[in-house]
Amino acid sequence: MQNDENNFESALKVNDGIPQPSSVNEDLVRKLKARRKPQLTVEQYLDGILSKNRVILSQAITMIESALPKHQEVAQQIIEKALPHAGKSIRVGITGVPGVGKSTFIEALGKYLTSKGHRLAVLAIDPSSERSKGSILGDKTRMEELSADENAFIRPSPSAGSLGGVARKTRESIVLCEAAGFDVIIVETVGVGQSETAAHSMVDFFLLLQLANAGDELQGIKRGIMEMADAIAINKAEGDNMPKARLAQAQYKNALHLFPPAESGWIPKVETCSALTGMGIDTLWSMVEEFRDFTKANGYFEHQRQQQMLKILTQAIEESLNNRFYQHPEIEKLLEVYRKDVLENKISAYIAAQQLIDTYYSKFKS
Repeated sequence: MQNDENNFESALKVNDGIPQPSSVNEDLVRKLKARRKPQLTVEQYLDGILSKNRVILSQAITMIESALPKHQEVAQQIIEKALPHAGKSIRVGITGVPGVGKSTFIEALGKYLTSKGHRLAVLAIDPSSERSKGSILGDKTRMEELSADENAFIRPSPSAGSLGGVARKTRESIVLCEAAGFDVIIVETVGVGQSETAAHSMVDFFLLLQLANAGDELQGIKRGIMEMADAIAINKAEGDNMPKARLAQAQYKNALHLFPPAESGWIPKVETCSALTGMGIDTLWSMVEEFRDFTKANGYFEHQRQQQMLKILTQAIEESLNNRFYQHPEIEKLLEVYRKDVLENKISAYIAAQQLIDTYYSKFKS
């Protein structure tokens, strides 16, 4: 050891350790990148959809569901080019209480339709759980036979989205499915509450599935859903349950007479059916075709679709304005201040809202 403090050397020495391997398998990453297919162009997506390529159709719908801005830009271009080839299907909304057998019913109806030469697409509206982020991705496993049918296409809704967002994605998926040659589109509601209203706003015919529960039917359903229905089907009408189903059918018929006439001029019907045995499935589809012919003859079919498109326009504007407002950096800061003031009763919620809006527009003008 030397006395000079500047040249002090310790008797302890730390040797260099053995270099640790990377936690990432670089060789595997290179192989995966090499296998990754380049993204298709808008024209390639459109050609694939028009040629009834189910894989490309699925990929295009995935682009619709993506939250990435670059994917959304491509998706909107695909939709715009697909619009002239869409609109030639009959769109049927199906809803019902939990346990009514929607999946079994849709599979029975779907198999009947494909046997008659139709091409069927099944889409779902499900806002899913904000807590668990769950979704109805089990639909394909519940409709095993239909999902294997080459003339059927089943697409679960995206998970963890707001109802408005999921509804928009479903509408856009309808356009692509129609362009792909599917002449029957079934929109299934999986959630409860406002999901029925969302489904009704994008279909031509709205079917309500119900169960026979020995006289309690009318207590278990909201008037609003009853008024939206173009038909009611009492499912599971088989065996010992048949008398109850007929009683429920009579009760619903009486209840529907109390409602004001529908704008379409169509008088809603009530039928019994069994998705398990197939009883009544053909009758229900004949009813859908009768409704289509009736409303096309009186002009309501086209009128309803036009109103739906105008509603989509309004909702798109509202959604865009809403997003721009809340994403404005100054509004984000002010909103926290106003929220605190509202909770402490320093300012009215209405005045706070107006001041925030005025601030936003003043910044927008500048």
